Amino acid sequence: MLPLSRIAFTALLASTAISTSALAQEAPAEAEAADSGGSDIIVTGTRVTGMRAADSAAPVQVVGTQAMQNIGQQDLTQVLAQTLPSLNFQAFGGDTANLTLTAALRGLSPNDTLVLINGKRRHFTANLAVLGGSPYSGAATTDLSFIPTNAIGRIEVLQDGAAAQYGSDAIAGVVNIILKNQSSGGLFTVTGGQYYEGDGETASAALNMGFALGDRGYVNVTGEYKFHNYTQRGGCDRRYFTEGCEVRSDINPIDAAGVKANPFYPRVNNILGDARYSLYNVMVNAGYELTDNVEAYAFGSYGNRTAFAYENYRRATRVSGVTSEGEKVYPLTAGFNPQESLREEDFSLTTGLKGDASGWLWDLSLTYGRDSVAISTVNSANPALYAQVQSQNPNPVSLQRDFYDGTLVNSEWAVEAGVTKDVEVGMAKPLTVAFGGQWRKDTYAIQSGEFASYFAGGAQSYPGFAPTDAGANSRTAWAGYVDLALDPVEGLHLDLAGRYEHYSDFGKVWTGKATARYDFSPAIGIRGTVSNGFRAPTLAESYYSSVNVGPGTIFGQFPPNSPATAALGFGNLQPEKSTNFSCGFVTHPLPGLQLTVDAYQIKLKNRIVPSAAIFGYDGSYGVVSQAVMDALVARGIDTTDATSYAGINIFTNGADTRTRGVEATLDYASDFGDAGKVNWSLGFNYNETKLLKINPLPAAVTNADYGQTNLLDLNSIDGLTRSTPRVKVIANALWTIGDFSINLREAIYGVTSQATSFSGSGAGGGATVLRIGTSAITDLNVGYKITPKIRFDVGANNLFNKKAPTVPNTDGRPTNGGNIYGAPITFTPWGINGGYYYARATFTF
Repeated sequence: MLPLSRIAFTALLASTAISTSALAQEAPAEAEAADSGGSDIIVTGTRVTGMRAADSAAPVQVVGTQAMQNIGQQDLTQVLAQTLPSLNFQAFGGDTANLTLTAALRGLSPNDTLVLINGKRRHFTANLAVLGGSPYSGAATTDLSFIPTNAIGRIEVLQDGAAAQYGSDAIAGVVNIILKNQSSGGLFTVTGGQYYEGDGETASAALNMGFALGDRGYVNVTGEYKFHNYTQRGGCDRRYFTEGCEVRSDINPIDAAGVKANPFYPRVNNILGDARYSLYNVMVNAGYELTDNVEAYAFGSYGNRTAFAYENYRRATRVSGVTSEGEKVYPLTAGFNPQESLREEDFSLTTGLKGDASGWLWDLSLTYGRDSVAISTVNSANPALYAQVQSQNPNPVSLQRDFYDGTLVNSEWAVEAGVTKDVEVGMAKPLTVAFGGQWRKDTYAIQSGEFASYFAGGAQSYPGFAPTDAGANSRTAWAGYVDLALDPVEGLHLDLAGRYEHYSDFGKVWTGKATARYDFSPAIGIRGTVSNGFRAPTLAESYYSSVNVGPGTIFGQFPPNSPATAALGFGNLQPEKSTNFSCGFVTHPLPGLQLTVDAYQIKLKNRIVPSAAIFGYDGSYGVVSQAVMDALVARGIDTTDATSYAGINIFTNGADTRTRGVEATLDYASDFGDAGKVNWSLGFNYNETKLLKINPLPAAVTNADYGQTNLLDLNSIDGLTRSTPRVKVIANALWTIGDFSINLREAIYGVTSQATSFSGSGAGGGATVLRIGTSAITDLNVGYKITPKIRFDVGANNLFNKKAPTVPNTDGRPTNGGNIYGAPITFTPWGINGGYYYARATFTF
């Protein structure tokens, strides 16, 4: 149940106000003077010049700089998640996924949303999210953390399938980030904050400046630095402590002494919490008019991130050796807390020319993007390697603690050409004709780590990439498109698009889209879309290969496009294919008031999903699949440490799904004279995904007696259908009076749930459903302008410190198979860390 105060607040917002998108309260640069309520000129989802968001035939929401200013954590993923009801963010990730968090539209995979910068495709991260049962598993999309918010003029979010217009990935929608282009002045911000728990200290500083290039050009530059410290949630480790956090009497005395000597005692296991990171970003946007009809432009970015995330604590006896004299040695008497670390470099550059030739608007561009992730395991040990070295020495030897695991690299080239012209053909408005093409080359590479990182099971928590994992794979693709926009009669707008693409790895794809809008009057219009689309599997999904080692568990992540996977009966990845329908209306019943409602359906065929854990061995059962065990050994994996479980995971075209939903926005501006002005907004999203088909497991890995018969188990099914909220509501009120402003935002998240078990899979009998009830989260920002150029803000996200529900215990251990008593449920939609408070200073010049 929600507190009465919050219900009353939400009802007040819903009855008083209303908004087309919590969005464009303020437009940047050339649109600065535009009114709110959908009057922003947009460039996304249409080829028509001068189209307003309010007049768009497809739902487009505009996030302006003022909306960004009222968000405490200045990360672009957080900005979008706290502004758009249809977008959810990944609050916590396991392993290296905790180092690169993502977001998703309409309950689909993050990979199904295309990200553009100034209308050009942005490259992907190399760090693939491998998370069994998570809706974010398989994410290898654009890393929004490398786009500084101070560089952004506005964000246009097309919430409609648009593969026919933009190509692969635009199944759920398109996020187009428009950069600032001011040629003078600037903005400097500094922010600091932390969680109510006293951890997660955060600091950031960003500078944006514009410069003129003579009298015909501009350069706009943004530099940014961010730091975020660790958080830790949950209680003691059940392997060494009782539920009352007392050291267990039935464990090895050496291990008991070790946990007491550990510097984090008694909460020795730090795995549940935020990673620590430092991030530097630089972004440039430039343009120069070569002639009155031709402009040269360029924009790009460079980012550098260093991050560390804790993994499960290892006991003191986990690493041991015997000297050549026969003496037993334990080199890590306090146990150890291994960490996964990455050093990531992200680079992108687009250059181009655009102009007007006798009414033909043309644009030619070249884009290169590259993301490189060097991964290390630190404060760890390789037990087998240490034991081997120690056995050859009479005295205790030192052991290696830090390991270079290898590097992941994703790079993309794109050449694009497009032409647009308005032609008078006797209709209510000129016919807009657009056509063009694109050529792309994508490359994904895995570089192996040092020998000690992968030898005989590798370093604890994250073995390095072995030579059998390493390799470089690439593909090319080319496309051509045609787009027609016409108004046959006054009030009726039609947009027709067709696209052909050919990929070197799986062949051709045809897509099309038809959009219509009819305005009965200035007060009301109806709109609808029918389209088909596709998403090419990322090269990371197709070729990523690794090993995950936990305390007593070993799982290999096998690449789908490999002989080993084919031998088990799985085929190469093929593109997802979608059919999209939407219909809705836009109305302006009163001056300053706008309501939009859009219903949609997205059918996905051959959806790429992470498989459930495919077991080869279960300590309480024995060998589940000899074929899986043989594949692990052939991969070079030492399975002798798998005392609990051993198996594999893969990505595969495993299911057909149907997603249905409704999006609604209501926007209203009130003017109370001397009492100030209030911009009210209400955004609503209902989203439900159902599985229409699940492909069967190949016979080689099926074990009916064990219950291993389905490609997806209860845990992974719920990850697709129930672990993100079906309902999300964002109610926002921005009150300005003189130099003061108060922004109050209430986000309501519907019920989420997921089945799990001691194996972590939710397979077989005894599964427990983890459930999170409807919850309301309050955010508050208070701002004051000391002078027209200096502003201070203080505020809190999750003002009332709503905590994530915790995993219950069964027979003295967490029901999800985890090691932490009182662990927060990690799919909690508002995050696991609780309340966060901050202060920010903004200086304009």
